[in-house]
Amino acid sequence: MNDIFFWVIFNAFILLLLGLDLFVFHRKEHVVKIKEALLWSGFWIMLALLFNVGIYYWKGSGPAMEFLTAYLIEKSLSVDNLFVFILIFSFFKVPQQYQHKILFWGIIGALVLRGIFILVGVALIAKFHFIIYILGAFLVYTGIKMAFTKSDDELHPEQNPLIVWASQKLRFTKTAVGGKFFTRIDGKLHATPLFLVLIMVESTDVVFAADSIPAILAISKDPFIVYTSNVFALLGLRALYFALAGIMQLFHYLHYGLSLILVFIGAKLLLSDIYHMDMRYALLVVAGILTVSIVASLLFPKKENELPPPPDTNMS
Repeated sequence: MNDIFFWVIFNAFILLLLGLDLFVFHRKEHVVKIKEALLWSGFWIMLALLFNVGIYYWKGSGPAMEFLTAYLIEKSLSVDNLFVFILIFSFFKVPQQYQHKILFWGIIGALVLRGIFILVGVALIAKFHFIIYILGAFLVYTGIKMAFTKSDDELHPEQNPLIVWASQKLRFTKTAVGGKFFTRIDGKLHATPLFLVLIMVESTDVVFAADSIPAILAISKDPFIVYTSNVFALLGLRALYFALAGIMQLFHYLHYGLSLILVFIGAKLLLSDIYHMDMRYALLVVAGILTVSIVASLLFPKKENELPPPPDTNMS
């Protein structure tokens, strides 16, 4: 009963924050400046760390360490996903003032989908122990594949089944209509191009979840820890996007660091019945890989002619 109480309280608190975010602080659509984005990003990170302290006093040091490690991994993988969001907004030429709204509703959908994935994943692992080996092998494979795959190779909207279906079944306006997803023309409901962008963001998050959820389940089998770490990482994703959108191309080695983290977590899962690594050491390894990849990116920047062009956001 106590666990249900905490689940209800946590989700009610998150819904309250999201409501304030959309209907109070971002009631008017505007271009999010870097200073505003940094302040919001700092707020979400601080909130996650305060929650981590609460986990420590409620569940103990072990679960608190699991939460921190899971949050760090999810946050890191989210940064890599931001490259894809930039490509999506550039492909569809989404104006900057509408990007926050799309990311907001995209994250709402992601929270629901990931909650389902987490509950199903935890239940399957609890019932069928051999699944941890499947997840471990999948993470190792995904990490190796990530190292040899560029983010811009993964964006093919014309091949997305949901995009194709929506294009065939729905009426669409030719231009964005005041940031709306739907509008009525001559009494008939029409979708706007922004709705296609939302579909693309939601569907790509399903792919992201296929990488991140197994990685987090390798850290903790507690559904509350896995879910809350995902939630806090996703909540700060929008602010992080606007804070880093202009400089993310500088962190070109982060991609390889994340692939190494997935391989490490996968190997840890595969060897879990033979050798149990203390969570403190796992956290140090993850943090160390991230630090090295970021520092290497700054010390050895890409040549100017290797940098991708800035996002085009001129949808009329």
